[in-house]
Amino acid sequence: MTEKGFFQFQQPEQAEEIDLKAELYKYLRYWYIFVIGAIVALGLAFLYLRYATPQYAIKSKVLIRDDKKGGDLLGGSALGDLDIFKSTKNVDNEIEVLTAVSLMQRVLTELSLQTSYYKPGRVRDAEIYGKDLPVKVIVGKLDSAAYDKSIVLRLQDGNLFELEEENEEGETIISTHKLGQEIKKPYGVFTVVNATGGSSSENLREVIVKFHDLRKQANYYNKELVIEPVNKDASVLNISLTAPIREKGKDIINKLVEVYNKEAVEDKNLIASNTIQFIDERLTYLTAELSDVEKDVETYKRQNELTDVSSEAKLYVESASAYSKQLAEFEIQLEVLSSIEKYLREKGSSYQLVPSSLSIEDPTLLGLITKFNELQLERERMLHTTQPTNLLVQNVNDQLANLRVNILENLENIRRGLLITRDNLRANMATFENRIQQVPLVERELLEIQRQQSIKQGLYLYLLQKREESAVSLAATVSNSRVLDPAMAGDNPVKPKKMLVLLLALMAGLGVPFAWIFVKDLLNDKVQDKKEVEKATRTPVLGELAHNKTGEALVVTKDSRSPIAEMFRLVRTNMQYAAVGKENKVILVTSSMSGEGKTFFSINLGASLVLTGKKVVVLGFDLRRPRLLQELDLPDGQGITNYLVSDKVSVDDIVRPVPAQEGLYVVGSGPIPPNPAELMLSPKVGQLLQILKQNFDHVIIDTAPVGQVSDAFTLAAYIDSSIYIIRYGYTFKSQLSLVDEVYQQQKFSHPMIVLNDAKKENGYGYGYGYGYGYGYSNLEEKKQKQKTI
Repeated sequence: MTEKGFFQFQQPEQAEEIDLKAELYKYLRYWYIFVIGAIVALGLAFLYLRYATPQYAIKSKVLIRDDKKGGDLLGGSALGDLDIFKSTKNVDNEIEVLTAVSLMQRVLTELSLQTSYYKPGRVRDAEIYGKDLPVKVIVGKLDSAAYDKSIVLRLQDGNLFELEEENEEGETIISTHKLGQEIKKPYGVFTVVNATGGSSSENLREVIVKFHDLRKQANYYNKELVIEPVNKDASVLNISLTAPIREKGKDIINKLVEVYNKEAVEDKNLIASNTIQFIDERLTYLTAELSDVEKDVETYKRQNELTDVSSEAKLYVESASAYSKQLAEFEIQLEVLSSIEKYLREKGSSYQLVPSSLSIEDPTLLGLITKFNELQLERERMLHTTQPTNLLVQNVNDQLANLRVNILENLENIRRGLLITRDNLRANMATFENRIQQVPLVERELLEIQRQQSIKQGLYLYLLQKREESAVSLAATVSNSRVLDPAMAGDNPVKPKKMLVLLLALMAGLGVPFAWIFVKDLLNDKVQDKKEVEKATRTPVLGELAHNKTGEALVVTKDSRSPIAEMFRLVRTNMQYAAVGKENKVILVTSSMSGEGKTFFSINLGASLVLTGKKVVVLGFDLRRPRLLQELDLPDGQGITNYLVSDKVSVDDIVRPVPAQEGLYVVGSGPIPPNPAELMLSPKVGQLLQILKQNFDHVIIDTAPVGQVSDAFTLAAYIDSSIYIIRYGYTFKSQLSLVDEVYQQQKFSHPMIVLNDAKKENGYGYGYGYGYGYGYSNLEEKKQKQKTI
């Protein structure tokens, strides 16, 4: 008989499908946990919302001066052109300045926020601020030991109050003080005064005061502070802060902008003051240097007899030119004189006319030459009428001779005068030429001195201008920003968000149980449902058995209609259907380990077969841990061990009827042998089974678990089919590989699986009638489902 022929219901392998309905039911069976989780979570959420401190959003809008982005606060002001009022602020840098911890520390210091005030409450203390304060604590000095320390002030009549605090040993100390009295403690010095405009002491008689570390407070508020530009092209910043007290948050933001502007002005004034001081020092030094240079110019001009180098150089050139022209004229006159003298001294010129004196303007010489020429002309006329020897002619000749001598003497006198004048002219011209040659050197030296003067004078004027600009900057308190919208608080709190908290609480209330179930199933290494078995092995599943709530070993009787009894009947039907037309007398029942219900199944399977009119015997072949007789409350007696070791014991001696079920017989294991494995290899085992097959319709063998010992495998040759018991929540998933190994390697004939101890958490009863199986335990239904697929 082939396995395929024996198991007609075996289905072809198909792709695994996820049964969403089954997965959902896996969680729905724990519905009460989800309900409890949701109720607890929502309850905690309501408590949280009831006592949580509401947080409000406070926002402000500020314009930062940035000329590149059109943030000039001066607009068309007359001072707008001054360098000191031009801004090249970088918005990103200014955001970093506004979020600096040191800036926030200064804000908190100026607002005196190193102390917080609380009104006592039944569950939590509520913080109070501003006009709600009956008193204020003015801190003079705080030690680090005061940080996070709380004191209680109880107001009394007559400007008195009680101060309650704990010392280092945890003891409560109460002392009485007057308002306005300086209080000195080891952790600090402070004074308690009436708050101006605060609540009267009749409304609030007890105040809790808590001291803070300003650095930590600054870090806290900086984390809550959000500063961002409205867009990338604008220099307008949105400043927002989340705070439990609206007035306090508004004061912090407004003070932050105020301190930011104040520090910017202080920095600017400090720079201006230092600049003015530096410029004054430089001006004093430059004044002395400029005076020295001007004196050097004066001394140099005096030494070189200069007023204006350019004008005097021009005058020198003009004078030299005039001297040169005069000198040329005198040279011409000397040449003329030389010509006339030469002419008069030449032979044959005694009675010739003397040439004109040309450019020589000497009256005496001109008169002598004129008279000489007149006498020459008169002599010429006389010679036309008289003889050269005539006394008149001789007289004229004598006059001409005298005149010649006089002319020559006059020429010599004029020559000497011209030579003297010419030498003087040459000397003067040489002086002027020397002065002209010295002009470039003088001009260069004077230019160098004047350059020094010009540089120092320009620097002096520049420093004077900058000093005036710095003085204007010091006088003008122009801030870096302009507040467009002062700090304003929203009417409704932004934290906690009621609907979000409730939604998250509901999600947590449902999610935690879901996660618990998921992790529980994930970490569970026991078989939980039928799909895990089908996934791990191709061994056919014969059916499922419900959990036995009665505690009885024999649950299948003629009149029983319990769910588990019906499940055994269903398994019986499936087994008969699987082996229809085939012999299935010897049935072996085994499992992976003890406690999975082999004996319970064997007894009730036999009982269910008896109800069909069959004669059935159940063998207790678990020779190591026999339980068959104990489960049926039968006394111990001879059993299989006795039959195998003794030839005197017959089969009839060991077979016993079950009183509670007619037609059902059992064979106990007998005494526990020292060598059960070797004993089961005895040939008498086959003889025993052969005899029983002849006398009974079915022989059911309850064997030892194959996952612990190999005893059951010795019976493989005698059986017609085998049933492997897997118990939900008890059999390890790792042991399913053993089931598959038995099936794949055919260690047993026609193995089948029965799933025992099914409960609701294992899916029992899901989707089908109560007590009539789970999934496709009914093989007829399973076959029809396969055809549909």
